[in-house]
Amino acid sequence: MKILIGIPAYNEEKLISQVVRSLPKKLKGIEDIDILVVDDGSTDKTIQKAKEAGAKVLRHILNRGLGGALKTILSYAKKKQYDILVTFDADGQHSPLDIPKMIEPIIKDGEDVVIGSRWKASKHIPFSRVVINKLANIITFLLFSIWTTDSQSGLRAFGKKAIKNIELQSDGMEVSSEFFREIYRNKLNFQEVPVVVKYTYYSRAKGQSLTNAPNILFHLLIRLLR
Repeated sequence: MKILIGIPAYNEEKLISQVVRSLPKKLKGIEDIDILVVDDGSTDKTIQKAKEAGAKVLRHILNRGLGGALKTILSYAKKKQYDILVTFDADGQHSPLDIPKMIEPIIKDGEDVVIGSRWKASKHIPFSRVVINKLANIITFLLFSIWTTDSQSGLRAFGKKAIKNIELQSDGMEVSSEFFREIYRNKLNFQEVPVVVKYTYYSRAKGQSLTNAPNILFHLLIRLLR
């Protein structure tokens, strides 16, 4: 089996080398591990740092947004026929040690999608993240009858069926909930596993905040109700 670890990145020169180098070189049941960084129109040295750390790199000339970067990652995984795709944030908040338990349900149990849930393991999560995630969880449930404890998780794993069938439309941050539309639409099996997330000043500045929450939720409703 071969796995792709895909990292969407925008102006991440500060940590991208550290994140890429921290990823596992060996995984049980996996023969080949590739790391792909999609540089989403960065104006800093993200590309250079990612390449120096050993990652494959694809670049968007213009900044398209998180969804745009994830679409490129998914398209690459389909084209290259990877057995498993893992999405991993570039801001250092995820632990590489969680990757083995993310892919285990796919390898052993045949799950199609695995979502890493912060709320089952992490503590001291910023209030803004709690509010945004709870609202997005409720909207996701109302639209698709799928309950998840972490609809906005950036740490996900996809098996071959999911890689083949998921078709994303969103370019913005609402893409995280769009994955659940695709789980519903394609009748994919999914499972949550607890993961640890480390919040720093850097990662909090990079992610969602209460000030942009209304915009995210508005676009989520517009996109998903089409």
